[in-house]
Amino acid sequence: MTSTAPRQTTAFPTTDLFLIAGPCQLEDDALNLRVGEHLARLSERVPGGIVYKASFDKANRSNPGATRGLGLDRGLAALDRVRAATGLRILTDVHLPEQCAAAATVVDVLQIPAFLCRQTDLLEAAGATGKPVNVKKGQWMHPEGMRGAVAKVRGAGRKGHASELAVTERGTFFGYGDLVVDMRSFARMRSACDCPVIFDGTHSVQQPGRGEDGASGGAREFIPSLVLAAVAAGADGLFLETHPDPDSAPSDGPNMLPLDALDDLIGRVVDVWARVRG
Repeated sequence: MTSTAPRQTTAFPTTDLFLIAGPCQLEDDALNLRVGEHLARLSERVPGGIVYKASFDKANRSNPGATRGLGLDRGLAALDRVRAATGLRILTDVHLPEQCAAAATVVDVLQIPAFLCRQTDLLEAAGATGKPVNVKKGQWMHPEGMRGAVAKVRGAGRKGHASELAVTERGTFFGYGDLVVDMRSFARMRSACDCPVIFDGTHSVQQPGRGEDGASGGAREFIPSLVLAAVAAGADGLFLETHPDPDSAPSDGPNMLPLDALDDLIGRVVDVWARVRG
């Protein structure tokens, strides 16, 4: 049975906890919709709603033979089917300026990957669509360094149609086999960027290059503790990649949360949010 989520009025609420979630990359309709329908049901328990996330292209994989995904045209069609079936808002990554306008005809939110957060042409093209934009913080950057990325998106917004914005913390010290999350980052980025700050609880436990044959590894057992700490420290929303069987996923399996573990974690998160913000 198809589950339809209540429609949210904003992608990044400033007063209610929200969640961006979905598989790392698009697969077949059965998998995409299975995750989407689960999230649509769960959205009733998330005050600020859920945005469905999946990538049509994984253009920044470490290994040349890594699975890239469905590509722009097939990927956007697949995302449109998830949107129609679930009622959820849809987010996807864009890697090139010319992808932004096409993606904006289908999805509700554009996301700038961490590696590309200083690419001026890409940021401006995303801002020019007028769609909400989530910019992930580069692993090498300090929180205040995101001020410029946000200014580029805002500056490109159409008059009277400035993009709704959020920035995402996904850990720092990339290159040493682990990422470290500084819980001060949420307050510092919010102050510097004047927009909601999201915590990426799954990429923050990624272990680049430490998986099989040089693929990314991960330590998903630490996702709950980091997520709960981030909410307590002031994160406005969460980003969690999830999959029914992460170990069989085509990318980022070691750092994805099993779908059957998501509901319990979100229940705990909502409780912590209420206690901290109350």
